[in-house]
Amino acid sequence: MASSSSFSDQYLQLFFSLLAFALSAFIFFLAQKRTSKPRLNLPPGPRGWPVVGNLFQVARSGKHFFEYIEDIRQIYGPIFTLQMGSRTMIILSGADLIHEALIKRGPAFASRPAENPTRIIFSSNKFSVNAAVYGSLWRSLRRNMVENMLSSTRLKEFRDVRKNAMDKLVQRIRTDAAANGGAVWVLKNARFAVFCILLAMCFGLEMDEESVEKMDQVLKTVLITVDPRIDDFLPILRPFFSKQRKRAMEVRTEQIEFVVQFINRRKKALQNPGSDITATSFSYLDTLFDLKVDGRKSSPTDAELVTLCSEFLNGGTDTTATTIEWGIAELITNPNIQKKLHEEIKQLVGDRKVDESDIEKLPYLQAVVKELLRRHPPTYFSLTHSAIEATKLAGYDIPMEANVEVYLAGISNDPKLWKNPEKFEPERFMSGEEEVDMTGIKGMKMIPFGVGRRICPGLGMATIHVHLMLARLVQEFEWSSYPPNSKLDFTKKYEFTVVMKNSLRAIATDRA
Repeated sequence: MASSSSFSDQYLQLFFSLLAFALSAFIFFLAQKRTSKPRLNLPPGPRGWPVVGNLFQVARSGKHFFEYIEDIRQIYGPIFTLQMGSRTMIILSGADLIHEALIKRGPAFASRPAENPTRIIFSSNKFSVNAAVYGSLWRSLRRNMVENMLSSTRLKEFRDVRKNAMDKLVQRIRTDAAANGGAVWVLKNARFAVFCILLAMCFGLEMDEESVEKMDQVLKTVLITVDPRIDDFLPILRPFFSKQRKRAMEVRTEQIEFVVQFINRRKKALQNPGSDITATSFSYLDTLFDLKVDGRKSSPTDAELVTLCSEFLNGGTDTTATTIEWGIAELITNPNIQKKLHEEIKQLVGDRKVDESDIEKLPYLQAVVKELLRRHPPTYFSLTHSAIEATKLAGYDIPMEANVEVYLAGISNDPKLWKNPEKFEPERFMSGEEEVDMTGIKGMKMIPFGVGRRICPGLGMATIHVHLMLARLVQEFEWSSYPPNSKLDFTKKYEFTVVMKNSLRAIATDRA
């Protein structure tokens, strides 16, 4: 999932023009207010300006936020502070510090900070697994998702859904390749396949392609709308963003109206068994209709159901599709790895289609996926943490209201933890030289799904999807660069997840 610590470049120009006007009226008052607070021993960081803090440095750097953090941590070390307007951000990038905060002292850092007004609307006042503060609501929602939907038993019930989605993905790629001289858009096709799987798991219904595309567009619009704006960092600017607030309410209304159609359709299918022949026997939505949340007598409202379903869909779509795009790019750049992976699949699976039951018998595939998640974690930050009360870490003060940001890529590319971390080398996991626990409990070397109590609940589902999709794509196609013999550009950009700056178009040659 995308980190709340990044914000859209589109507001920077507006920021600079509005800032001079707004600050002239408020700077003296706010500066005085700030100096009246007790002085804290915060982690070190670049010196900022009054009121705006480090916003100017970040905005004028011309870099994505994760690139700026990578540079700054070389100066200030594994824990440092950025003052982003009214937000105090404390960045953790060292394995030992992250382990102490999120594993050893897990409950102390297991909450979420206050949301901005736009996110409050779309999260139904923090009524979701990811947004809920640490407490009874969060425990109820997470327990339901993990035990009733994402357990290994439940995941197996959707094996046929995944198999059909993989068959359709292969056919879509064949069709696209035939129509475009072998060239296909990797991310677009991977994303569609994953989204179809998650829709079936969420609603237990079959949707036509028009409905799938409309749902995808609705949820993309939501993600764009909740992307942090300048007024989220400087609340004094909110009067200038009334149009954006109005638009957010319109998007929320559109989201609810569209998604509720499928919620009602699922209700009818459950009330009248056999009335919808496409309906599956179980879905995530089924667990939510009569969900009892600690401290509440009522079941979730329609708006809350929309929030929970949207969270389920958004949480697993872009992250998985992004991982596949980086995976195909690495296999194109390293044809020897692609060849070795194909040979393993051919030797152990033969002519039949790879099934998810084969994954545990394919050690090189598992090594490739581990290296892929190490080298290219789909998001470079976990969702923002906050302390449940004011505390200390590494001798520094951590205020309760501070945003504690965990920089995941700082671990998986750390030369102190990895030999040749810049190289894509799956063999490191075959030789026994490197062992990893992606949950971070046994050791903190790579945590692409976060770590601790707020670790991504979809870890198991995501790894199934990545293994299965990558195996089928390599089994069915040989991948090469487009145009032929061109060198791929591995430049990154932030777009919900960390994706390739130039979306990967590659040649897929049918192996049949």
